[in-house]
Amino acid sequence: MIADRDLVERDLAAVWHPCTQMREHPDVLPLVPVVRGEGAWLVGADGRRYLDAVSSWWTNIHGHGEPRIAAAIAEQARTLEHVLLAGFTHPSAIALAEQLLARAPRQAGRDPLAKVFYADNGSAAVEVALKMAFHWFRNRGEPERRKFIALHNGYHGETLGALAVGDIPLYRRIYAPLLAEAIFAPSPDAYAARPGQSAEECALEAADVLASLLDAHGQEVCALIVEPLLQCAGGMRMYHPAYLRRVRELCDAHGVFLIADEIASGFGRTGTLFACEQAGIQPDLMCVSKGLTGGFMPLAATLATQAIYDGFLDDSRERAFLHSHSYTGNPLGCAAGLASLAIFDQDGVLERNRATSMRMGELAKDIATLPHVADARQCGMVVAFELTRDGNKATPFDPSLRIGLQAYRAALARGVVLRPLGDILYWMPPYCIDDNALVQLAEVTATTIREVTACA
Repeated sequence: MIADRDLVERDLAAVWHPCTQMREHPDVLPLVPVVRGEGAWLVGADGRRYLDAVSSWWTNIHGHGEPRIAAAIAEQARTLEHVLLAGFTHPSAIALAEQLLARAPRQAGRDPLAKVFYADNGSAAVEVALKMAFHWFRNRGEPERRKFIALHNGYHGETLGALAVGDIPLYRRIYAPLLAEAIFAPSPDAYAARPGQSAEECALEAADVLASLLDAHGQEVCALIVEPLLQCAGGMRMYHPAYLRRVRELCDAHGVFLIADEIASGFGRTGTLFACEQAGIQPDLMCVSKGLTGGFMPLAATLATQAIYDGFLDDSRERAFLHSHSYTGNPLGCAAGLASLAIFDQDGVLERNRATSMRMGELAKDIATLPHVADARQCGMVVAFELTRDGNKATPFDPSLRIGLQAYRAALARGVVLRPLGDILYWMPPYCIDDNALVQLAEVTATTIREVTACA
């Protein structure tokens, strides 16, 4: 067995971790060496098992070590590990693009998503979509359409373009001087509903403000970007699909592209393969990543309509979309993506997820009654618990208490990975999670909440 302490020391001497104040490692924020994954579980160097209740940053949808994806990657590696996708192609990139387009949301009477542009990660997929939208209008002689509309509390990644359309101060405040200008519309977040106001009414009220923004700025806007149904990094905030239907209508009325960031919500997480399906709408550009390869390989894609693709066809290279990544369409990632999509069909994943979602909702009911839980909400296989001082929305905890961090440490000590978003705990487990693990997750969550709020 590998020495746990040795790995921690070697890591801290050489590795700079993401989304981390490194001064807090390892005393305030534990550093756990992991050597193996098994289904919904991670296995530490010391042999301890941890329930991965957040799917390792929402990527590992079918479970760790899924043999069918591992076998597909191994077979591809023996055949072709990589080839540049400029001037060349390969069977896995073609087949995955075909599969994604065949499964993409469709809306009657609308130009379907028809082309796939590969990238390496979710932020890059968003960059691609933003650049495509701006460049398309420039190609048609409308360079004044250079602004984007995004939602308050939204998150789309941490590259500069993606940060520009994000609205979470923790991520964008420092880099604000470097960011392109964006227009922010109110979030349709149901948590913000007034007493007596339904989630649908709250969403449509936000859509009315968006309509006014488009009336005022529509001629200078090239695209609107949204996370369909679920603002993940913003606190797993959820909203009614009526908002998406209204957004689709407004974008059409103003000639603005609709970009759907399905990076976290896609591939079955919200109850349908893509969240847009629940509103019956189709975007003009759709970004996917995270669950695309089942959590095995870095890969992302931006899906575009034929009309957007056609807008770049010309004899001039300046009108071409010259964006690129060295590992664009990597064969190993594409093979993993194909294997992941095949599992949806082989295992009836969406049907199974619906049953699992119901069970998660049942187990969440008792937790929702705890004194410090102001809100318990669910969207498919995502459940979130908002913790506040007095159990109501108006009394958040003093940030200096770091209730979320306390909860993370307490749950980890009990063998469950609950990585909070501020003072919001959430469940976003791999789809293979069984009932025993779900019960353990619920018990640890309840115990953790009681413990960290007892003296707060």
